[in-house]
Amino acid sequence: MHIRSAASTPTSLKLPAAIKTQLEEDAQKAGVSLHAYMVQTLADSVRRTRLREAFTQDSMNALSDMKASGSGYELGDVRAYFSDWAKHRKGLQAKPQDLTPTQIG
Repeated sequence: MHIRSAASTPTSLKLPAAIKTQLEEDAQKAGVSLHAYMVQTLADSVRRTRLREAFTQDSMNALSDMKASGSGYELGDVRAYFSDWAKHRKGLQAKPQDLTPTQIG
């Protein structure tokens, strides 16, 4: 995958020889240049970091909402619900009913 941007800024990156060799091998297996492979790898890392940050913020917001409302879902009920959904997708059972929140302590 080619990353396109309005502007590129040159940068120098000194890599340990062993890591560069591994990157070259991985780039070759992917059928792209070393440069393209490193740019894509860095872009993937940035994307994962942003997703992790968003997940953390969403989790903190959900916890705050749960505490403010006084209701939430029991972990066992959530696990069973998603297990039932997986069985439903495989055609093994009917669509599960929505979970009902419970009052928390």
